[in-house]
Amino acid sequence: MNETVISTILILTSLGIVAAIILYLVSKRFYVKEDPRIAEVEEALPATNCGGCGQPGCRAFAEALVKASDLSELHCPVGGNEVMKEVADILGLEAVEKDPYIAVVRCSGSFEHRKKTNIYDGSASCTIAAELYSGDTGCAYGCLGLGECEDVCDFDAIHINPITGLPVVIEDKCTACNACVTACPKDIIELWPVGRKSQRIYVACINEDKGGTARKSCSVACSGCSKCMEECGYDAISISNNLASIDFEKCKLCAKCVGVCDAQSIIADNIPIARLEKLEAKRQREAEKKKLEAQKAKEAAKAAKA
Repeated sequence: MNETVISTILILTSLGIVAAIILYLVSKRFYVKEDPRIAEVEEALPATNCGGCGQPGCRAFAEALVKASDLSELHCPVGGNEVMKEVADILGLEAVEKDPYIAVVRCSGSFEHRKKTNIYDGSASCTIAAELYSGDTGCAYGCLGLGECEDVCDFDAIHINPITGLPVVIEDKCTACNACVTACPKDIIELWPVGRKSQRIYVACINEDKGGTARKSCSVACSGCSKCMEECGYDAISISNNLASIDFEKCKLCAKCVGVCDAQSIIADNIPIARLEKLEAKRQREAEKKKLEAQKAKEAAKAAKA
């Protein structure tokens, strides 16, 4: 080995040693000591990294929790109140209990009610399909049924029903992580409070077209007829952009709105069947009464002309 090679090796080795020393000194000089509570809080979290808390992962959420002086605006939907209480104990703060939420699908337009007008032959991605066109039915607001919500769920809590073509949420598995809500390009999935005795009432339609147009594309589309709003005695229903919406904070779960909805686009989850049957019978009686009155009016008009 000649002198040139040896000197090159020595120079490179010396440079490496000097660089290592400099890096070591710099790292010591600018070292930021990490709060040990971050690791403790992260250990208490469920480690799902679902992003339901609004942070990119459990580590980032743990850092946000440690920095916070108040936990009222921070919540882990997967761990729920039990985990947040454990976190509060670690940080010496007060835990703020929050009602559990669940994903609900605000579309009732199954294959039966929303006929296809064309055939989509592209990538099986709701996002891509939504960017290409409005959908394979006359309703531009409805579910595309390609299962992107199912793909992003880490908890096996949502599936596309092959018979209806709509997502179905499995209540026992849903953690309200928000992944399906974010993934849906049509914005038909929302987070709602689980509700007292797991009972919820909501409008399963987001079609803002006028009544006739909406019903033409989907037989169970909300027409904004206001019957539900007029029936509600708690000011929990409002009509905007040809669409009814229910304020879950005001709703008393009386289900009277369900009974007067001709389109049957108001969903009542876990409401006792007996109550719903009673309301449906009432709706049918009123429909028959109106039909009879219309027939009598028609006959009276005909008699008057004669």
